[in-house]
Amino acid sequence: MKFIVSSSLLLKNLQSIIGVINTSNTLPILDDFLFDLKDDALTITSSDLETTMSVILKPDKTLQNGSIAIPAKILVDTLKTFADIPVSFTINEDNQGIEISAGDGKYKLAGHKSDEYPRVPSLESTTSIELTSSLLSQAINKTLFATGNDELRLVLSGVFCELSPEDITFVATDAHKLVKYKRTDAKSNESASFILPKKPLNLLKNIISGQDMPVNIEYNRTNAFFSFQNIHLVCRLIDGKYPNYDAVIPTENPNKLTIDRNALLTTIRRVAIFANQSTHQVRFKLSGKELVLSSEDLDFSKESKDRLTCDYEGDDLEIGFNSKFLIEMLNNIDTEEIRLEMSAPNRAGILLPVNQENKNEDILMLVMPVMLNK
Repeated sequence: MKFIVSSSLLLKNLQSIIGVINTSNTLPILDDFLFDLKDDALTITSSDLETTMSVILKPDKTLQNGSIAIPAKILVDTLKTFADIPVSFTINEDNQGIEISAGDGKYKLAGHKSDEYPRVPSLESTTSIELTSSLLSQAINKTLFATGNDELRLVLSGVFCELSPEDITFVATDAHKLVKYKRTDAKSNESASFILPKKPLNLLKNIISGQDMPVNIEYNRTNAFFSFQNIHLVCRLIDGKYPNYDAVIPTENPNKLTIDRNALLTTIRRVAIFANQSTHQVRFKLSGKELVLSSEDLDFSKESKDRLTCDYEGDDLEIGFNSKFLIEMLNNIDTEEIRLEMSAPNRAGILLPVNQENKNEDILMLVMPVMLNK
């Protein structure tokens, strides 16, 4: 197996798929990239068994076809040191010896047999949908932060996707906060739902953000397959039934607070510095046109109080929230003003954007209250 390729082109493509490889693997072969050269196409694959990513590129020169697994870290670290120069790979398939020539330098390392590398799952009886990268990136950004980390409740560690002929909905929750992100400018021919894991969504987000291109998604009962440009990603779906999220969203919320998002975010950040570091509790006291934010940490004799003018409709109310959750949510709303809808101190609060520019986008965030110390 022998080919010549630009070092910067190869490095750029390897960096887009190296995120799949875990820092510690049970199978040593998963520390490698699989290189498969056929005619003028070099397919490079990385896998952790659950998620597999492949990238296809065209070498400058193909001298002999073949396939080999090459240790990922040493290859990427070496390529980072080169200027943009042609790099020649010569692989001895009898002993898996790899020789890399670049300029006046020669570097040797040992690879592994390609047949030991895990096979890419084949997708059978799939359904497909095409989304723009900007829509998919926005959906991932708005929901991923709300996913859970509890290994005992695996379904909450991913993003729930609900496709229908009317719209597409993405939902994430960790049982303390919830985000429901709906788009009416994307539709599916048939209704379906599945749970996408966190890791492949993070990988996708990093590659497609800031780009404008079509992303083709194929899915069946066990896997989802994403393809765009020269990159393919296939991931195993999370198995299980997602909770009925609509049932936990309160519909009767007579107390409505409308306020400048940035002013509220800055004040919560400041008041939270003085809050108890295990509960992160910030108290909201609402009456008339005034919001008083306060926090305290009795163990360290710390307390804070700050005041904001606001537009408030409803009865006087005192309610506590986890400041970390509120900060995350406010950071993921783009509008200048937000509305916080509440019913009682022990019921969830609903956070909504005000005067949203994109009329095809519908976002709702829910945050559970924290029991107030009397």
